[in-house]
Order: sequence, then C-alpha cells, then structure tokens
Amino acid sequence: MLSNPDQNPIRDALGVITRLRAERLGAPELASAVAAVKRIQAQRFAGTYAQLLRDSTHGPAARFFLTELYAPRDFSARDAQFAQIAGTIETVFPTSVVDTCRALASLHCATEELDHQMGCVMVHQALTSGGLSGTAEAYVTAWQTVGQPAARQQQLRAVLRIGEDLARLVRTPGLRTLLRLMRRPAAVAGLTELQRFLEMGFDTFADLTKQAGGASAFLAHIEARETELMERLFGRSKAAAVAAIVAALGALR
Repeated sequence: MLSNPDQNPIRDALGVITRLRAERLGAPELASAVAAVKRIQAQRFAGTYAQLLRDSTHGPAARFFLTELYAPRDFSARDAQFAQIAGTIETVFPTSVVDTCRALASLHCATEELDHQMGCVMVHQALTSGGLSGTAEAYVTAWQTVGQPAARQQQLRAVLRIGEDLARLVRTPGLRTLLRLMRRPAAVAGLTELQRFLEMGFDTFADLTKQAGGASAFLAHIEARETELMERLFGRSKAAAVAAIVAALGALR
C-alpha cells in the first residue's frame, strides 16, 4: 500500500494531463498544434523503425510501442480508468504490475507536458507567420525552443522502463493466467482499456522473449536510435535536425 495517501504518482500525473486537456479545449488553435506535434511524432517513429516494424521477431513489439506509446490517439478513456483506481490500484491489480501502471502514467504525463509546450510554440509561430505549419522544420523549431534535454531523457527512460517491466512480467509464473482471470472483474469495474493494454503488452513481450535476447536487443535498438535522434535535435545544426526528421518521415513513402 502507499505509505501516504496524499502522495499518489498516478493521481498526480492524471491531474496534470486533465489540466492540459482542459486548457486545449478552450483554445482550438493550441489543440490543433498539439495534434500536429503528436501526428509528426507518430509518423517519425513509424519511419525511423520502418524496417523493425516489418521484422517478424521485433515487429509486434515495435507496433505495440507505436500504437500504445507513440500514437496520436485519444487516451482519455484509459486515463479515466486510471483515475478510477488511482488510490486503490494495489488492490485491483497484482503487485507485480503496479509499477508498470505507474510508469505508464508518468510517461503519459511527461509526453503531454512536452507536446503541450511544443504546441504553444507552434501557435506562436503561426501568429507570426500567418498560419499553423505542420512541417518538419516547424517541429524542430518547437522542439529546440522547448528544450529540456533532461525531461526528454526521462521520457525515453520511461519508455524503456515499460518495456523492461513487461519483459520481466512475462517471466512471472502464473501471471498470464491471472491477467486472463481478471478480464471479467476489470470489465465490471470499467477498466477494459487498462486491461487491454496490460494483456497486449504481456503477450507481445512474451513472444519477444521466446527469442534469446530478443527483448534486450529490441530495447537497446530503441534506446540507441532515440538517443541518436535527440542528439541531432539538440545539436547546433538545425539543418541536420530537420534533415533527420525529413528522412524519417520520408521512409514512410
């Protein structure tokens, strides 16, 4: 159980996300800009890992990351379910998955904050240039203006942590059966989205870990490519950063 009921990382993260969403509801231009940021990021991920997505071994894990962590989806349903159990999550899910749920909430919060800040920069750009631009150059300008390399490193660390947790969970005897048995209680409690995420993640990494070193190789590849991209985005050459984004987006064509 949590040692202090007033300190709940899931509740705190959801509070931030809710506030940011409410701010965007009252500002259509900002909402469009944040949507553009998320769309470019999802397309960039798909382009960066186009070959990995086609790989029979690592493809399912890459698609899981794309659809569940990088997609420009509306995660409000899953967030609402998180909010339902923020104070009692330890009594709803097995202890072994609680930390994974916390890492997911933390990642989602960090992503929403950074995307929101980039959206604000894009809105300012639109006011000075005469219209919202969803180009790679506008994205890089927003990224570099927001900065916060430590926050970006933490964001990547959270992504990798979720993968590491899932790879560890699949080695827990009886956990897959327990998750399956939780389907009905989760549905009754209105937690279908969270249940779906956990089962999909478990099954995806269960298949990956059947290959010797499969999970560690996949996560190491993600870490290396994302770190390389961040170094370019935070580098002195804006042209090189734009070229990296353009190349990733072009890989989809």
